[in-house]
Amino acid sequence: MKKLVLLCSLIVLAAAFASAQTATPRVARRQLKQQARIEQGVKSGELTARETKHLELQQAKIQADKRKAKSDGVVTPAERAKLAREQNRASRTIYRLKHNDREAK
Repeated sequence: MKKLVLLCSLIVLAAAFASAQTATPRVARRQLKQQARIEQGVKSGELTARETKHLELQQAKIQADKRKAKSDGVVTPAERAKLAREQNRASRTIYRLKHNDREAK
C-alpha cells in the first residue's frame, strides 16, 4: 500500500514538473496586453486596417512559435528568449504604428 501511495505521489510530482516546464505565463500576459493595445489603436483610429492586419499577423506568428516551443513538452531558455525578442519587436512595432501620422478613414 505504501509503495502504491509513493508511486502515485511520484507520478503527480512528475506531471507537475512537466507542466511547469511548458508554462509560459509571461508570454501569455504580454500577448494579452499587446492585443489590448492593438484593439485600443483600432478604436481610437490610430491604426489603419493594413497596419492592424500586419500587427495581427505578427501576433499570430508569436502564438505559433509559442505552440511550437511547447510541442516537445519543454520550453527551453533559448525558446523563451526567442519569444521575448519577438514580443519586444512586436511592442516596438505597435508603438511605431500607433504614433505615425496615418489615421484610419
